[in-house]
Amino acid sequence: MKRISILVPKGAVLGSIEGPRLVFTEVNALLKRMGKLPLFDVQLVGLATETPVCGGMYTISTATLTADITQTDLVIIPALDGDLGQALEVNKEFIPWIIRQYKQGAEVASLCLGAFLLASTGLIKGRQCTTHWAAVADFRRMFPDVELVENKLITDEHGIYSSGGAFSYLNLVLYLIEKYAGREMAILCSKVFQIDIERVSQSAFIVFQGQKEHGDELVKKAQVYIEDNYQEKITIDQLADMLALGRRNLERRFKKATANSVVEYIQRVKIEAAKNSLESSRENINEVMYNVGYTDPKAFRVTFKRITGLSPMQYRSKYSREKVEA
Repeated sequence: MKRISILVPKGAVLGSIEGPRLVFTEVNALLKRMGKLPLFDVQLVGLATETPVCGGMYTISTATLTADITQTDLVIIPALDGDLGQALEVNKEFIPWIIRQYKQGAEVASLCLGAFLLASTGLIKGRQCTTHWAAVADFRRMFPDVELVENKLITDEHGIYSSGGAFSYLNLVLYLIEKYAGREMAILCSKVFQIDIERVSQSAFIVFQGQKEHGDELVKKAQVYIEDNYQEKITIDQLADMLALGRRNLERRFKKATANSVVEYIQRVKIEAAKNSLESSRENINEVMYNVGYTDPKAFRVTFKRITGLSPMQYRSKYSREKVEA
């Protein structure tokens, strides 16, 4: 039987604790109905027997403490809530325990903003990790030695997993069930809980917010210029001349400050504007394209799909604020 330890950090998000518990225990119930033995021993594990979560709105009782567990097979780190620096401080006692379990052979999975606690262990230095798109700037600032892949819904590297934002943690739970219990059981759970099992990206959900929490004022000036003039054709040389910087110096400083190249930043600002138009206006695709500064339909479609994971038409169909008639 595989031992699953779902941590209960102080101030955690209740759903990311109860959700995995429900799905893993449902696997046991399904196996029982098939006349088979249960596969998972699921425990909630805390630093204390009573832990406040969701800003103190709820309290979770945990009969099992980290001190009681010498070895487990999977550690699940749920999403943290509130001020992340404070959340890490009040939950720092989990860190040596997580490290010890991993070194003893356990796998570790972080859900959404649980990635911050995972990264605090140092176990993913130089490795890939994902988290909620809204927290990427904070994550990169706090953990620059981790390869953040914000577009991915799930990462899987050396027995360490992470999931994207909010309820996408359920996709990681299904991924783990497929690994431990097989594809057939994962599909069955996806039907029981009505989870889209084939989702692999959170790109379509990302709202691009240029990273400006840095101290490079010239780069901020370039960012503001791009955001104010995205309808125009903007070149790196044009920005470099405007800022009285060499092209290579601008590119280096821009990438360091924003985690995007200048070209990537321009593209993402234009595509974000296009997304807003597709959601709220009746303009056709070509009109949207021209309004954000593209003149080549193929280049626009390719860039749009690379950034969002959807074609412009698919995006409008999915997110238009007006009812789409059948």
